[in-house]
Amino acid sequence: MPPQKMTPHSAGFDLCADIAQTIAIKPGKRELVPTGIALELPPGYEAQIRPRSGLAIKQGLGILNSPGTIDADYRGEIMVILINCNDEPISIEPGMRIAQMVVAPVLDCELIPSEQLNQTQRGANGFGHTGN
Repeated sequence: MPPQKMTPHSAGFDLCADIAQTIAIKPGKRELVPTGIALELPPGYEAQIRPRSGLAIKQGLGILNSPGTIDADYRGEIMVILINCNDEPISIEPGMRIAQMVVAPVLDCELIPSEQLNQTQRGANGFGHTGN
């Protein structure tokens, strides 16, 4: 199979399935799908692997561990963990666009243990406490 292309768009790149034949993902099941692409990112950057919204809404196809992170020191092939959230099998065709990739800077920071944190209006209130 020829090398896969990454299709650039305004938010990053589309990743395609680098497979020789169609893969059928059964409802509720997951599949590790190769892309045929490896990267060499500069230190201080990561590649984030994200779902394609059209596949999510139209077919119920998602990505586990989303967004997936490709670290700057990783040199292997990018693989995408697809999951079928639909009631019917989903076919992944050779060359099909299966994910999006965004390259982003990663800040180097140090975590400092503390017995007390500064107060905020939100405080320790969790899910649903940032507004409406």
